[in-house]
Amino acid sequence: MAKRRANGEGTIRKRADGRWEGMYTVGKNPETGKQIFKNVLGKTQKEVKDKLKKAIEESKNVDFVKSDKYTVGSWLDVWYENYALIKVRPSSHSTYKGYIENHIKPNIGKIKLNKLTSLDLQKLYKKLLESGRVDRIESRNQPKGLSVKTVRNINQVNFFCP
Repeated sequence: MAKRRANGEGTIRKRADGRWEGMYTVGKNPETGKQIFKNVLGKTQKEVKDKLKKAIEESKNVDFVKSDKYTVGSWLDVWYENYALIKVRPSSHSTYKGYIENHIKPNIGKIKLNKLTSLDLQKLYKKLLESGRVDRIESRNQPKGLSVKTVRNINQVNFFCP
């Protein structure tokens, strides 16, 4: 007989496409009273079990119910002050701040956090690759787009999972 998972451990199932999915609850919507679910995906059950455990632990620090009150830009300010300045090496602080102020906020900063989609992020990455370079005197003779490595670094600023 299969082992039952305790309350707060989430659920794991195998999807029709062959991947494994882990679902967990992050809170309740105060207006509707319905639970808010998040999920993680993986190729193996063990991978999903590990991701699920990590996601549940990380979600304890984030109030998903308030995600409709934040824009990406306002959330980035909160994240930078309360997470990045504490958890990230001091040498990375100015790099993160530059990515946020020069690239992320001007492009997707006004989008509500709960309305942000992967398509919005893909459009951001495409725009940065094509014309993301900040107009400075020293960069006048360089291509207008950012390098793939820089866009990858911006993507790795993991501001949604403290």
